[in-house]
Amino acid sequence: MRNTRALTMIGVALFLALAAVVVAAQWIAGQSANNSNKVAVALLDISMGARITPELVHMVDWPASSVPPGALTDAKALEGRITRANVQRGEPITEGKLAPAGTSGGLSAVVAEGKRAMTVRVNDVVGVAGFALPGNYVDILVNTQSDSRGDNTVREQAISKIVLERILVLAIAQESNRDDTKPKVVNAVTLELTPEQVEKLDLARSVGTLSLVLRNQIDPKSANTEGATKSSLLDGVPGAAPAPATRHEPSLPQKPAVAAAPAPRPPPPRIEQAGDKVEVIKGLERSSQQF
Repeated sequence: MRNTRALTMIGVALFLALAAVVVAAQWIAGQSANNSNKVAVALLDISMGARITPELVHMVDWPASSVPPGALTDAKALEGRITRANVQRGEPITEGKLAPAGTSGGLSAVVAEGKRAMTVRVNDVVGVAGFALPGNYVDILVNTQSDSRGDNTVREQAISKIVLERILVLAIAQESNRDDTKPKVVNAVTLELTPEQVEKLDLARSVGTLSLVLRNQIDPKSANTEGATKSSLLDGVPGAAPAPATRHEPSLPQKPAVAAAPAPRPPPPRIEQAGDKVEVIKGLERSSQQF
């Protein structure tokens, strides 16, 4: 009798414990469902300018309190959209990284509103030895001849000046993918510019040679420089000081030339008298006459 009662109590206790576990699991699941949302996440690395397909995304539960702003919760709304930035694997896909709906693929989908894309020809030196990659920021330097006026004369002197700062690199050659581990030397770089910057860059390209200067991506400071000239480059270098200007002394009035004195004439014959005898001297000849 006692054994039956004990077994009954154990069975009831096990039943109540199992029921408590089931109820707690359902409560936790309900709380999780209420505090999480389905968010579209990249299943693979998606490059800039690529078209999104269902094979590239999947939906995951994301805590509602930490859902990224602009995150998409409908996988069907992503079909056919174009990315305007690189999306890493496991990263939520946000509206800010997508081009407007209906945009066709290609580089045009990457260009921001109000901006233009312009391609400039570069070489291994101008292109920062291949380290100017898509997503980097560069400054543009032009080397040209400037006109300097002085003493009513115009002289040309070489000058190097930064004309554009913090310009975004959209693509190198025909590639818009970014791979920091593989610098690549190319012959063309595509930059994102405002219309005013496009005009300045086109003018700079026609009047001189261009160089790209790689800069820190988080450095917003502007470089207020006056440009480097030959005189400023050699300023303070021994033996490189510019030659002083030649002073033109006023011409003095010249004195009239003095006529050469005439050659002295031979002295006239000297006549010496001695009584009635006269001695006549003519040059080297000597004669005497008697009176």
